[in-house]
Amino acid sequence: MSIEVIGITVLWIFLYGYLIVASIDFGAGFFSYYALITGRSNMIHTIIERYLSPVWEVTNVFLVFFMIGMVGFFPDTAYYLGTTLLIPGSIAIVLIAIRGSYYAFSTYGSKENRFYKLLYGGSGLLIPASLSIVLTISEGGFIEERGNDVVLLYGKLFTSTYAWSVVILALVSVLYISAAFLTYYAHKAKDMRAMEVLRGFAIGWSGPTIIASLLVFFAIQRHNPMHFENMLQLAWMFILSLTCFLIATYLIWNRKRLGLAFVMVMLQFALAFFGYGAAHLPYIIYPMVSIHESITSPAMGIALIGAFIAGLCLLIPSLILLMRLFLFDANYVQGLQKK
Repeated sequence: MSIEVIGITVLWIFLYGYLIVASIDFGAGFFSYYALITGRSNMIHTIIERYLSPVWEVTNVFLVFFMIGMVGFFPDTAYYLGTTLLIPGSIAIVLIAIRGSYYAFSTYGSKENRFYKLLYGGSGLLIPASLSIVLTISEGGFIEERGNDVVLLYGKLFTSTYAWSVVILALVSVLYISAAFLTYYAHKAKDMRAMEVLRGFAIGWSGPTIIASLLVFFAIQRHNPMHFENMLQLAWMFILSLTCFLIATYLIWNRKRLGLAFVMVMLQFALAFFGYGAAHLPYIIYPMVSIHESITSPAMGIALIGAFIAGLCLLIPSLILLMRLFLFDANYVQGLQKK
């Protein structure tokens, strides 16, 4: 396996980690605000806060690793995306800062301030929508070189069926992943009232997730036929993804083995995400940036691979330790004091 393939695979693993961890965080923020305005905050607020307290600081670690690695492995991406993503990227950074401010204010200030909750819940949907623009741009047709400048064609972007289908998929996926995990977490905490509310969210957002996925497939076929043909060659991955979705939905519907249900949700998105990424190769941005042409020097590439694999080996055990000490500790998850 070549350096560039190993490099992009490691980066994709980090991005997938961010997809799962951040989705739980973003969706939890939206559900927290939704429950507040619908009068059900007393049912699920405790579960959400108990999950968020120990993990919100580490959510963006995966994204930072991915962004640094992308520029390190494939420097050409900085040239094409650095300017074009100035506005969408700045919006995402501001929204992430707003979420960080909410955690500070909720800890040291008024926890039930509706304005803070609105910012928290709204940013949980706007961040994935703004970040999804990167995947949209990578399909080509939205960037134009004008002399020494690279210009993002906003008119074409905002009128693109594919762009909006990706945004919709990002939004509903965040809510589905988050609801599936929080359902299991509430069950683990033996909070049946919260579990029933969150289970309803998980079932409710399962259908829109599959519909949005199909919309993206049809939109890719029209926007980038080459990528669509490559995806058809990896159809088995998407069929397995659908199978995992059906298993997860069955288990959640019947209130059975909710931990396994969330594992199925993770496998569902892993298969679809890595199938999409594999079909996208060798291009990072159609047709301007290829992993073969834009890869850094071999010595630098090997050093980066070693550094990022070491980062994974450090990050994963740290997350496991965090989960064992806090998230899935029998006393903590039920809100009990340790003896």
